[in-house]
Amino acid sequence: MNNPTTQVIRPAGAGHETLYVLLLCLFIVLMAGSVVALHGETRDVSHLAAHQLDARRDLSAAEQGIYADLRVTLDEIRLLREEQQALPTPQTLAEEGFAPFAQDASSVSRGGHVWHQVEDRAYFGASAQPTVAGSFLMRISEASDAAPDIWLTRNEDVTVPGTLDDAALSAAGWQQIVAQFDAGVTRQHRH
Repeated sequence: MNNPTTQVIRPAGAGHETLYVLLLCLFIVLMAGSVVALHGETRDVSHLAAHQLDARRDLSAAEQGIYADLRVTLDEIRLLREEQQALPTPQTLAEEGFAPFAQDASSVSRGGHVWHQVEDRAYFGASAQPTVAGSFLMRISEASDAAPDIWLTRNEDVTVPGTLDDAALSAAGWQQIVAQFDAGVTRQHRH
């Protein structure tokens, strides 16, 4: 009889396979991280001056509505000024139905502003309800393509300074509303 032979077969080691899988995973994570780092957008944070407010972050809903109405109506005011050779009165704008000058349900819910013309270069909207929306001042520039120049104060006893320059308005407690359009507002996909 032959002596039985016993052969011992060792199991295949999983150590090498596990090492290869872990290295492959690490490589994939590093590649994905580098792609994200290279294609990520930098976030430009612009800082406002002490006398300025951000139109999106610092205004109440009612104030944002009035601000948007003033920006839209500004184009109509400029057209009417060219036709009439004078700044239209708030009463004329209200009769034409231009918000926020027209007295309707939305103007009442947004603070019930009473609009006045200041000299021949600005409109002042005194708020009847400063807790809902502050008082507004919109200066009208001679340039037809100038950016809207709108100021706000939330003071109860509001006054318009004698001169309407930035320093006088700021000293009287007015704050300029600034519209900033950055990546936080609009996402631009460049394809």
